[in-house]
Amino acid sequence: IALLAGVSRDRASIEIRRLVVLGIVSRREVAGASLVKLERTNAAALALLALADARSTAISRLGELAKSIEPVPASLALFGSFARGTDDAESDLDVLAVRSDEVKPDDSSWLDSFGNWQDLARVVVGNPVNVIETSRHELPALARTQSLWRTIVEDAITLSGEEPSQIVAPVRDRATVVSQAVQSSPARRLSGRKSEVQTAKPIARAAMA
Repeated sequence: IALLAGVSRDRASIEIRRLVVLGIVSRREVAGASLVKLERTNAAALALLALADARSTAISRLGELAKSIEPVPASLALFGSFARGTDDAESDLDVLAVRSDEVKPDDSSWLDSFGNWQDLARVVVGNPVNVIETSRHELPALARTQSLWRTIVEDAITLSGEEPSQIVAPVRDRATVVSQAVQSSPARRLSGRKSEVQTAKPIARAAMA
């Protein structure tokens, strides 16, 4: 417990005793050892369990909200620290949004619907939303930015549509895309605000440069 909390054993022992007094934790002595467990019938303990599961709850909620996006994205996927479960209070929610080729970047329905999803996502996770927006046709250009694409493929939690790697696969096998992609510096982070959403082609050019 001390190791997980990043505190000394003495400090952990003090806090455990406080949790026992509050009824959140129970403690018993067995053969000279102290055994503790979370009391799952305690109201505060239930709140802690819900908080511990907040990430999966947020992902589920984001997927439900994605159903309202019109036109339907070819792919909408989370990646980065939030997808990996390593995020903190300062982390951004990184999102890859792939439009169908018939949907133009300035399509008013897309801008309004997807922009509304971004606003709601910001509320759901409590962190800024960074979006990389592209089309199916442009996605292979993004796949050639090795470091960024590897992160997307390895982390991807798909909320809507196909997995990003499956969209690129018909152009080139996913493993080949990752292994043969050009060496490049990571693409810069992008703001999720509507006016600053970027497309894949400028990202690819900047990364390769």
